[in-house]
Amino acid sequence: MDAQRDVQRTSSTAGTTGTHRVVILGAGYAGMAAAVQLAARTRRLANVQVTLVNGSDRFTERLRLHMTATGQQVGELSIPEMLDGTGAELVRGWVTAVDTDARTVRIDDYQVLPYDTLVYGLGSVADTARVPGADDHAYALSNAQDAELLADRLGRLRGGTVVVVGTGLTGIESAAEIAEQRPDLDVVLVGRAEPGATMNARARTYLRGALDRLRVTVRAGAEVVKVRPDGVELAGGGSVAADVVLWTGGSRVSPLAAAAGLGVDERGRVVTDAALRSVSHPDVWAVGDAAAVRQGYGVMHGTCQGGMPTGVHAALSIDRVLRGLEPKPFRFGYYHTPVSLGRADAVVQFTHPDDSPRRISLTGRTAMRYKETVTASPWPTYGRMKKMPASGAFWPTGGRFTRRAA
Repeated sequence: MDAQRDVQRTSSTAGTTGTHRVVILGAGYAGMAAAVQLAARTRRLANVQVTLVNGSDRFTERLRLHMTATGQQVGELSIPEMLDGTGAELVRGWVTAVDTDARTVRIDDYQVLPYDTLVYGLGSVADTARVPGADDHAYALSNAQDAELLADRLGRLRGGTVVVVGTGLTGIESAAEIAEQRPDLDVVLVGRAEPGATMNARARTYLRGALDRLRVTVRAGAEVVKVRPDGVELAGGGSVAADVVLWTGGSRVSPLAAAAGLGVDERGRVVTDAALRSVSHPDVWAVGDAAAVRQGYGVMHGTCQGGMPTGVHAALSIDRVLRGLEPKPFRFGYYHTPVSLGRADAVVQFTHPDDSPRRISLTGRTAMRYKETVTASPWPTYGRMKKMPASGAFWPTGGRFTRRAA
């Protein structure tokens, strides 16, 4: 109780010192980019405090969760170490409420953190609530803990069948990784669309051939309507027996934004203006999967490729506003779709800015090396951001980063 009173006392007196408090919710790809970039640009300003809120002090590489799920070791990336020297503070805890009237964030139900500017980047999780039984009986890959739970279950499995629901990128990569690492298991990939449906014919054919070589059974054109402890039921009356079900069929965002009264779209994502500011609350900026960011080709879909630039742009925009300038519009075009097919194979589909496929693609080991470069690039990029205050920013473009003026 004493700790709670101290937090409340701090909250009630916050803002009287003239410090502008920027609070960033979520240390995913977008939130980390916003925190590091903004802290680097404002660290010489004594009246700006950047605080990053996250449930863990470990950065989760969502691009590698399918590796964690098969028991492979990935790097331990420390958020405090990355923030060291930037002046930004990490508050570890789960966001349980946002009060846009009082301009406060509640953490772990007892800690109250005041803000003057809020960056909302809580991301998304696997949508296991959409189909009956998925939340109770299926594994997911929303975070490192999910992946570790699946790795433990697979580690105790001696033969049997794994059903991966969802033929999008996460489903494809997970099915291929499990099949390669555990050849004693039968892997079935189930989804409404053909794997690689958005790729050109060459890339799609290569991808399907790789799944065949890995002995992944593909059930395209199938919709899962229920998950049972022993398998899944399909629309039309069919079923697939399974010892383990992995759910990758769609994602959902936290309901916190809607509960806070922020303007959201039909999926609960914060609707932003051209500069990534909430259309309903101009002191709130939204980034990554949590934001409904409209471009000329439509609303962006959630990926690391698009998430990091939103984080960088929000930081640049907030910096401009703090300096009395107008923020600039955010513009983004997709560049590629890299898909790993185990540890030694991949396919990379290069795209037009609207994410439609170009004729160019990479396959095999060349694609794998490209994919690994892209996967590894975010963390060192944050390190470069720390060293680039005021003069510019790094924007991701297909695994490379180009510098643009603020």
